[in-house]
Amino acid sequence: MSKSPSPEPSRPKRSVDQYLRYSNIAFQLFAAIFIGVWGGMKLDAWLHTDPWFTVILSLLGVSAGLYSVLKEFIQPGKK
Repeated sequence: MSKSPSPEPSRPKRSVDQYLRYSNIAFQLFAAIFIGVWGGMKLDAWLHTDPWFTVILSLLGVSAGLYSVLKEFIQPGKK
């Protein structure tokens, strides 16, 4: 007599998918901020405008990261 598969195996898969999704969102936020700060520091060093580009590009990085996070929460799964 064969047993039908129970719905339990799909639950761990769902939790792993959610973990990967939220890890990806956190990485996108970190990357946007890091690129903004790094680019600002490089421009400040090149143009001798300490700290203006670092401040401006870090704020743009935070804005871009938050936009990406909010877009993912509002429209999950859509690319």
